[in-house]
Amino acid sequence: MNYPNSSALLDCRWLADNLDHSDVVVLDAGFFLPTERRDAAAEYRQCHIAGAQFFDIDAVADHGTPLPHMLPSPDTFAAAAGKLGIGNDTLVVTYDNNRFMAAARAWWMFRVFGHDQVAVLDGGLQRWRALGLPADAAEVARAPRRFEAGFRPGLVRDLAQMRRWVQAPDRQLLDARSPGRFEGSAPEPRPGVRSGHIPGSRHLFYADLVDPDNHQLLPNDALAARFAAAGIDTAQPVTTTCGTGVTAAILALALYQLGRQDVAVYDGSWSEWGGLADTPVALGPA
Repeated sequence: MNYPNSSALLDCRWLADNLDHSDVVVLDAGFFLPTERRDAAAEYRQCHIAGAQFFDIDAVADHGTPLPHMLPSPDTFAAAAGKLGIGNDTLVVTYDNNRFMAAARAWWMFRVFGHDQVAVLDGGLQRWRALGLPADAAEVARAPRRFEAGFRPGLVRDLAQMRRWVQAPDRQLLDARSPGRFEGSAPEPRPGVRSGHIPGSRHLFYADLVDPDNHQLLPNDALAARFAAAGIDTAQPVTTTCGTGVTAAILALALYQLGRQDVAVYDGSWSEWGGLADTPVALGPA
């Protein structure tokens, strides 16, 4: 499949021209926070990019933990991908209708499980529809394919690794949540989770990386300026975190655009860290 893979982002018009290609699978990875009171699956059924299938991050997940949408096993992910008609040579294009949430999470998941033929639709469904490109509500089913999943542990951080991280302040951790949640002045949306952030974290609200007018990721020079203002050295490794490992992937996507393909996401994120009684918590700005 000949596609412009120098970037993790894919242009809407390129996808429109290649939408019917047999080696392209489009996934609607719509997701909303509980406070948004929107149903991503219902919105998909009402309207989606022609030929797109729904990718539910809560379904393709580890159901043996109370934490939301944690990464599944490689075998579980491979079975889910294969059911969607995805093979190891398929170009997977993810999108959403909510500022890269959770199109970036789906993109990161495919990369974690060894699949580099994956890109995020820049601007998502909002830009697609603004350009008048084909969308409908038709049910979509593709013939299953065999998908073999690998695993890249370097792209994931777990609780044990994060506990060690707080003892090594030279490592860079960047939190994607809203300023109020990061500082601890706004309550967490999930009951039983403390307010604040992991000590030593820097802060960059994920929404500040998205152009509010065209819903696309900011140009690279603007992205670089945002990370620099947050105190992040993009020449050095970065781990990202958020509430549940979703918007952290938007930071990873933006850093990928700046040349950092090794960004790790703390999968449990604040739902795990803030939900424990023995993890240190910091309050206030970074």
